[in-house]
Amino acid sequence: MTLTVCTTTHVPQLNLLFRGKVRDVYTTGDLLLLVATDRISAFDSILPDGIPGKGRVLTQLSRFWFESISEWMPSHFISTNLDDIPVNLGDSRTMLEGRTMVCRRAQPIPVECVVRGYLAGSAWKEYRESGQVCGIPLAPGLQENARLETPLFTPATKATSGHDENISFARLQELVGPETAIRLRDASLQIFDHAVRYAAGRGLILSDTKFEFGSLGDQMVIIDELLTPDSSRYWEQSEYRPGETPHSLDKQFVRDYLISIGWNKEPPPPHLSAEVIRATTERYLQAYSRLTGKSLLT
Repeated sequence: MTLTVCTTTHVPQLNLLFRGKVRDVYTTGDLLLLVATDRISAFDSILPDGIPGKGRVLTQLSRFWFESISEWMPSHFISTNLDDIPVNLGDSRTMLEGRTMVCRRAQPIPVECVVRGYLAGSAWKEYRESGQVCGIPLAPGLQENARLETPLFTPATKATSGHDENISFARLQELVGPETAIRLRDASLQIFDHAVRYAAGRGLILSDTKFEFGSLGDQMVIIDELLTPDSSRYWEQSEYRPGETPHSLDKQFVRDYLISIGWNKEPPPPHLSAEVIRATTERYLQAYSRLTGKSLLT
């Protein structure tokens, strides 16, 4: 398979609902179609360069994880088979192949459910300043990227623009109700535990991730993407050392590059170098192959 770059889709046979930072979302009848482009975002900005193969990795890895938990956690996912779309896609079919999830149309629950197993990223920054993470006190003297004794559930409100805002569990209960808040927490921790154990068997550490949930009638389901290099941190287990920056198979590589060149995180975002684009593609493909045992290029 030759990896090309697709940063924008146009499918006249479908109804465009919206374009997100990465996905173009279409509808037809009761179906929701999530088309993962090769756009990449960092620090709330969409970068001007696409990452070859990225959208296919996000779609196919999400499919892998949705299927792996399907016996005990319902989702909005139906398939990645374009034949399940009751529309003649015509010339659009080639563009959509491999990067499209056919889903049931759920009502989103407007929070992000973040689970953290290690003291990384914004959690490390907050800990250095306050000794807490999202209002949860932690033991003193922890190092950056230290493994947490117990994974933390740290929900956030989902912003339509700008940064999401971390909230306490008590605030989550106020927003969605006590029963729903408990179900969100318990489901998030259960999926995270499953994924951590599976990734460890593949020589990877799942440091943290974020989930989104929705409602289908009275049923709570997991929606959006699932455990991808965009929504999660994956580290090489063999190279992990507390206090050091581990080799990652995720978007952190791009964030680190943007920091290294001194970008002030204000628009317009800079272009990525050819080497950074190549290395990012390589990391995404490695994440897919390590976790699934398959190559996306065959």
